[in-house]
Amino acid sequence: MKNFTSNTQKIGELGEGLACNYLVELGFIILERNYTRKWGEIDIIAQKGEILYFVEVKSKSVSNLDFVFDQTNRPEDNMHPWKLKRLSRTIQTYLIHKRIGNTPWQLDLLIVYLDLEQRKARIKKIENVIL
Repeated sequence: MKNFTSNTQKIGELGEGLACNYLVELGFIILERNYTRKWGEIDIIAQKGEILYFVEVKSKSVSNLDFVFDQTNRPEDNMHPWKLKRLSRTIQTYLIHKRIGNTPWQLDLLIVYLDLEQRKARIKKIENVIL
């Protein structure tokens, strides 16, 4: 496990932990966390049924969960083309490294909104992101 020192890193780690718990509650099996190569990282690799899921987690600290779904400063907007390219390369590396051939897979995005004062969270799931 990584040693996180900055507040942003701690929020990210908290968000990833909550994302894992959320996926497990939905029946996913967590295979790996923070699969890292020089060119990129996959936050969560999970499986449900026959499908392999590569999950990118974006965490955001908010002061009021009632306003998290407004259209300003959306974490999903940080999925720039270069980020998607790095994810694609890392996913391909994982598939080759684990010798996974014809297993269907997809990339999902989980956005974790954290209200640290109220100790509450809300998760938004965007499925099957196109690389």
